[in-house]
Amino acid sequence: MALIVQKFGGTSVGSVERIEQVAEKIKKFRDGGDDIVVVVSAMSGETNRLIDLAKQISDRPVARELDVMVSTGEQVTIALLAMALIKRGVPAVSFTGNQVRILTDSAHTKARILQIDSQRIQRELKAGRVVVVAGFQGVDGKGNITTLGRGGSDTTGVALAAALKADECQIYTDVDGVYTTDPRVVAKARRLDKITFEEMLEMASLGSKVLQIRAVEFAGKYSVPLRVLHSFQEGPGTLITLDEEESMEQPIISGIAFNRDEAKLTIRGVPDTPGVAFKILGPISAANVEVDMIVQNVAHDNTTDFTFTVHRNDYNSALQILQTIANEMGAREVIGDTDIAKVSIVGVGMRSHAGVASRMFEALAKENINIQMISTSEIKVSVVIEEKYLELAVRALHTAFELDAPAGKTAE
Repeated sequence: MALIVQKFGGTSVGSVERIEQVAEKIKKFRDGGDDIVVVVSAMSGETNRLIDLAKQISDRPVARELDVMVSTGEQVTIALLAMALIKRGVPAVSFTGNQVRILTDSAHTKARILQIDSQRIQRELKAGRVVVVAGFQGVDGKGNITTLGRGGSDTTGVALAAALKADECQIYTDVDGVYTTDPRVVAKARRLDKITFEEMLEMASLGSKVLQIRAVEFAGKYSVPLRVLHSFQEGPGTLITLDEEESMEQPIISGIAFNRDEAKLTIRGVPDTPGVAFKILGPISAANVEVDMIVQNVAHDNTTDFTFTVHRNDYNSALQILQTIANEMGAREVIGDTDIAKVSIVGVGMRSHAGVASRMFEALAKENINIQMISTSEIKVSVVIEEKYLELAVRALHTAFELDAPAGKTAE
């Protein structure tokens, strides 16, 4: 007998029919002798509907009241799923985040979990019930309802699994696992049987939307085995774990991530003096604009060209700030480019293999794709290229690093 925490997202519980299907799946696990705790999101579209209602009252609704409102979406789902389980002869009970006592800080709409009192859940499990818990929500020290931000149900699932010392946390979604890259871009992408927390964190931060970064961080911190599975298709999914098994079969690269939402800014002819980077990036950071990749080139005339990337949504505001900085510093010019994309190769195998970056650059060169910027870490190499070459680059790298699935085993 195992203790399993299962999390179902909004599309998985998007209708009564789907909730009934989820109940059937849970019943099979329960009939197999496992103890089950289920975390669910609001039905797909419900949170957006509630936020829209709030905005009809106020353009900037009070965060505390917004949390009170949007948390009701999950309350509907937990009750419906508990009803569906009971109808099937499976004893079940539903709890809100407050009832379970998921204690958070008081940062409304983006709260962080501080502590979970697992005693009530454990009592119900011992009584033979399936426990259904509302994801995305908690309560602060003053009894105020809080929410964890977008994707918070994943974090709830992992946090409960950690608190209960569950054997596994299963995240059910609309894909059957983590793939070597987006199957919509590379038809030969294949599902990974296993991936490390480190690799998954990099993939999530670089654009892979399978799991929320916070949930992966939490799972890694508390060594919670995570498995990504399809809600309505049978299969082993992908296990995310701490293990880095050393074997001759281990690939150098586990996956290729990419992000289209990049923009590049360059300030040219800045005096090359101490503190120049702070003078440029300080005001950018103060405006709450997150900078990603940075390149600085010093010219022979004691000036420097400074290039960095930001999210495309922040491009216009960052450009205005940079133009002001350029005037103050006497820079030659400011130029920008929104037609770029970032492509990254990720793999713990890089630690024990030399020449990975050069192999990447060779594959791109063969396709006449120019590299504009490069960034590396211990298990990642990222490059900025023209956006129009993005899909070509991903396909070329997928083949170059031997990630293509054998014939007959491509993504559905």
